[in-house]
Amino acid sequence: MCGVSLMDDVCTQASDPLKAVVIGGGSGSPLSIKALLAMGLEVDSVVAMADDGGSTGLLRDVANVTAPGDIRKNLVAMAQDPTDPFCKAFRTRFQFADNHTLGNLMLVALEECTGSFPEAIRICAELLHARGNVYPSTLCHVNMGASTRDGRTLEGQAAACHANAALERVWLDSKQTLEAYEPALAAIRQANLVVLGPGSLYTSIIPNLLVPGVVDAIRQSQASTVFVSSVADVQGETWGLTAREHLQALLDHGMEGLVHYMLVHVPTQDMPNTGTRTVTFQQEDIDAIHNAGTVVLARDLADHQAPTRHNAQALQAALGEVLSLCRSRRK
Repeated sequence: MCGVSLMDDVCTQASDPLKAVVIGGGSGSPLSIKALLAMGLEVDSVVAMADDGGSTGLLRDVANVTAPGDIRKNLVAMAQDPTDPFCKAFRTRFQFADNHTLGNLMLVALEECTGSFPEAIRICAELLHARGNVYPSTLCHVNMGASTRDGRTLEGQAAACHANAALERVWLDSKQTLEAYEPALAAIRQANLVVLGPGSLYTSIIPNLLVPGVVDAIRQSQASTVFVSSVADVQGETWGLTAREHLQALLDHGMEGLVHYMLVHVPTQDMPNTGTRTVTFQQEDIDAIHNAGTVVLARDLADHQAPTRHNAQALQAALGEVLSLCRSRRK
């Protein structure tokens, strides 16, 4: 798996560019999207549909629509020009209108007018001159359930991400037969690189893996898979979990043997002390992860001005290291 550069193997062929798929949701996956686009890759994203908080939650309750919020964030990340007036308007939030964003309202209105959520996404992507495709992992209206490590059961994504104890397991419920969105599966199967995150582990990344067919598509692909671990604990769902336990959660939800690389944050001495709980690891954790078949890259990945978030340039550099270490497992 190592020793031959993906850049040498693939990127030198202009007619056959490297394809990446970012799987996640929330505010984390746009960072990976932007980093990979800046590196010249073809990028698609697959987005979880379990969000039921904030503007998205209100719209789901009132209009019974497909969750638009994380789709909107990834569309903005794909936009050709983030300074374009329409792009700025698309992400504008109106406090006088239940804090909805224009993008959320447009996706909801277009879904109603066209009768198709994918068509709503396509129209918005065209208006934003998006540089890649944004796919929902499912078109089914799903709700999340979760169990905590202290034995409680929670209902809903918003409740799960703000749990008072770390989560143990999550699942999806739907009144419909839960099915994956086939174009999302096709994008994964065709990928050379699958990037999980960054983002909320149990409520943004794992819900995609729970949709039937998604993990199978990763397994069927020739892609190398990299997990971008969180920099810090900012929500209850992973409080106190080590980097090794973050990875184990993925394995427990279907990814056994499928995570080839893992990026973890290691603070440097010049990192400001803000009291933020950094996701920790010990050498024994790294050794155990390596022995299980996952290569760990420990780097300073935090934005020193906002220590709970990844630094865009550091993330791009780390993903570049992954590309230089691995090669596609394409036939």
